[in-house]
Amino acid sequence: MEHFNYSILILVLPVVMFLILGLGGKYMKPLVAGVLGTISLTVMTMLSYITAYQYFFNVGKGADGVYQAIRVFNFEWLRFTDSLHIDLGMYLDPISVMMLVVITTVSLMVHVYSLGYMQGEKGFQRYYAFLSLFSFSMLGLVVATNIFQMYIFWELVGVSSFLLISFYYVKPSAVAASKKAFIVTRFADFFFLVGILLLSYFTGTFDFAKLTASEAALCVSSTAGASFLGMSVLSWAMLLIFMGGAGKSAMMPFHIWLPDAMEGPTPASALIHAATMVVAGVFLVARLFPIYHFGAPEILTVISWVGAITALFAAIVACTQTDIKRVLAFSTISQIAFMLTSLGVSEYGGHHGLGYMAGMFHLFTHAFFKALLFLCAGAIIHAVHSNEMDDMGGLAKKLPITAITFGIAWLAIAGIWPFSGFFSKDEILAAAFMHNKAIYFILSFAAGLTAFYMTRLFLRIFFYEKKHYHHEPHEAGPAMSVPLIILAVFAALAGFVPFGKFVTSDGANYDMHIDMQIAITSVIISLVGIGIAFRLYYKKNELPDKIASSISTLYKWAHNKFYWDELWLFVTRSIIFKRISKPIAWFDKKYVDGFMDSLAYVTQAASNSIKNFQSGYIQQYALAYLLGALILVVGFCGWLICFICK
Repeated sequence: MEHFNYSILILVLPVVMFLILGLGGKYMKPLVAGVLGTISLTVMTMLSYITAYQYFFNVGKGADGVYQAIRVFNFEWLRFTDSLHIDLGMYLDPISVMMLVVITTVSLMVHVYSLGYMQGEKGFQRYYAFLSLFSFSMLGLVVATNIFQMYIFWELVGVSSFLLISFYYVKPSAVAASKKAFIVTRFADFFFLVGILLLSYFTGTFDFAKLTASEAALCVSSTAGASFLGMSVLSWAMLLIFMGGAGKSAMMPFHIWLPDAMEGPTPASALIHAATMVVAGVFLVARLFPIYHFGAPEILTVISWVGAITALFAAIVACTQTDIKRVLAFSTISQIAFMLTSLGVSEYGGHHGLGYMAGMFHLFTHAFFKALLFLCAGAIIHAVHSNEMDDMGGLAKKLPITAITFGIAWLAIAGIWPFSGFFSKDEILAAAFMHNKAIYFILSFAAGLTAFYMTRLFLRIFFYEKKHYHHEPHEAGPAMSVPLIILAVFAALAGFVPFGKFVTSDGANYDMHIDMQIAITSVIISLVGIGIAFRLYYKKNELPDKIASSISTLYKWAHNKFYWDELWLFVTRSIIFKRISKPIAWFDKKYVDGFMDSLAYVTQAASNSIKNFQSGYIQQYALAYLLGALILVVGFCGWLICFICK
């Protein structure tokens, strides 16, 4: 569409920058590479904001007051049948435009911040090339016109994540973490691919507009009557697709890769594993929400329960972790689970679609305060050279900007008014209360734990006890401080955006309002969590250790993440490797390889037996020729005699 032709540059610039920095970065000074990458992101961010303004205020809304989907461009790439083909294009609708703003804003802050944080690091240019590749991959994912294009960029996001997690490739822990992330997400992506193939086989299309049009009528009608193991084919397809999203968004049982992914550079953690990449699963469910709601509502129930259980599990584990980045990692898992639960309890349109709007709203606000938390963590690590809480304390006066901005993000994620997290979390809890009281109570408890463990983190870093540091901690330079201040403004004020006027399940306006009963209850729960944390961690005392000792079994299990990593290792090593892979390998070696070795042996033996015919002596060749001719003559004569006798 002509109005948005310029928006193509949002996709073109990062891939061009990846090629320039990836191929020519070694010929540049590190600062030049960083500045080039940052300038590119600045232009992309400006274009994203212009696109959002044009879409939401000028072009996007139709005559009926509903926001319309717009294809900026679309062309056929691969054709399979007359109706089934893979296209590549750019698709703008409320959630994709919102994601453009979120991705470019957070990415720009990370690019600027990294100029200071990554200064002096070997591979600085390579780091910025990988950031550009990630930006291209994530942006391509959210503007995809069809589900297969989304899958292509989905895999590119996985590659980008692998490269950034393994940036410190000389560290065995970073290499192990990158492989773990890659394998776990690829395993989940296999189910995603099978779901896509099932859906496209029956519907004959990959196109989002066709799949979701008219209350997903095509999906429902084309799969009518087709079932497997008591569940419709459409339900199976949507469940498999959700499993792919659960892997990328680190939902149980695929959550094990995310905490280890903190081995990558902290700014990359802020970008990929907190604000953008891990919400890809949420975005996937939102993009296909009409199909889930009208064609497979039972899978929405599965999504809501998986999300609720994951939110509570991750919040409990976060209460016991001492590595500040791992606390934030489990916090991310819990907050993403809130978003998916909100989608799971949602219906379609108007007040009934509150859960959809609330989930997207929380995605929007979470991106800013969680990116801020990670970047603040980077500033703290940069100052004290450690990730462990035990090596921190009393930093409030030494790092005032970091303390204030971290405090804003802490209050936002704790759900305290008037910070952004309060508004989006309130809408999620209201949606859960309206549709499923049990899930509402689980989320409320998880929200209270969130307030507790984030207060614990804040107090352990900035108060608790005064430490004597070998190197006097000091505030980072402007390159790191300015992004913190900008993100703090977003974290404080993003909740006042009238989000329901822009993003809803049916594209129509929704007037948001605070449910005072839910809001007051949630704030009280959060304040209780904060109060308990202040009692335990404002000043150093023996009470936390006593409590941990009194619940030693639960504490041990939570501290060890309920042994999910050990369970996965047992399944892979003792069951898959020993019970499945090892017998297959034995059969392959003994019979398949044995058969091929036998063929080789027979061939070699035959060649040895006839190799003397190739002696090089003309007399032997003449003798063999004469004998052969004689045999042919005798054979012909015998045949001729038999023929005459008959």
